[in-house]
Amino acid sequence: MSTKIYDRVALIGLGLIASSMFWAIRRAGLADEVTGYARSRATRDTARRIGLCDRVCDSAAEAVEGADLVVLCVPVGAMEQVARDIAPALKPGATVTDVGSVKRAVIEAVAPHLPDGVHFVPAHPLAGTEHSGPESGFAELFDNRWCLLVPVENSDDDAVARLTALWEGIGSNVEIMDADHHDLVLAVTSHAPHLIAYTMVGVADDLRRVTDSEVIKFSAAGFRDFTRIAASDPTMWRDVFLNNKDATLEILGRFTEELFALQRAIRIGDGDHLHAYFTRTRAIRRGIIEAGQDTDAPDFGRAKSVR
Repeated sequence: MSTKIYDRVALIGLGLIASSMFWAIRRAGLADEVTGYARSRATRDTARRIGLCDRVCDSAAEAVEGADLVVLCVPVGAMEQVARDIAPALKPGATVTDVGSVKRAVIEAVAPHLPDGVHFVPAHPLAGTEHSGPESGFAELFDNRWCLLVPVENSDDDAVARLTALWEGIGSNVEIMDADHHDLVLAVTSHAPHLIAYTMVGVADDLRRVTDSEVIKFSAAGFRDFTRIAASDPTMWRDVFLNNKDATLEILGRFTEELFALQRAIRIGDGDHLHAYFTRTRAIRRGIIEAGQDTDAPDFGRAKSVR
């Protein structure tokens, strides 16, 4: 029995998320054909070499021609131009979606350029690694991870249902969320933590200049995990912060207040405050593990050869 949901899917941008989507779609037989396009010729050549997509095209318009589903897998700052480029070639009745980490800015950038009769259903798969590029993808990336769908006003119910079925077929859990609420939630769970990780690694880099290689040589797990987060794609994260400014600044303001309170507790020797705070935050980690969103294996399940 076929599990096909779309005849043709077009992936615009061929990095980690798009390549993982292709392999997951192939694994489950969710589309007859997947076309792809990347702005960089080198990326297109790599995609052809590794068999990423059934057909790699040399323009975005060519890739979306005849596609039932078009997935914008480009940085948030590039969404508007891509929407302009593909609009004339979109098939009537097609669905356009995206995988951006910010939703309100994407809706404002893309929706005005889509022709009547084309359905727009923004989305955000909450999955990724610190690696990027077409060779970094793998079919299992989305298994038991969440994908948030953010329908716009008057989104077609059937288009939403089909996209839900695709993401579930890819392996994700799916939930519907309002755009502004999405941006606030992600500021807490992803955007602010990334900025803090970038900052901590930047501070350590300044220290490393003073202490030669000791910061790297003696990196304990906490700092090492900051560096993993801070290795993420710089273009994508630049665009995330510029396009989710208000929510990120709100969360960073709260973070600063908490940090000042912890600084004061350390300064005055308030061990009760510190213990109570760490006990409360430790429970969050247990909740993440119980929700199946990480492993409780020692050292995050890393191979023992990794140091």
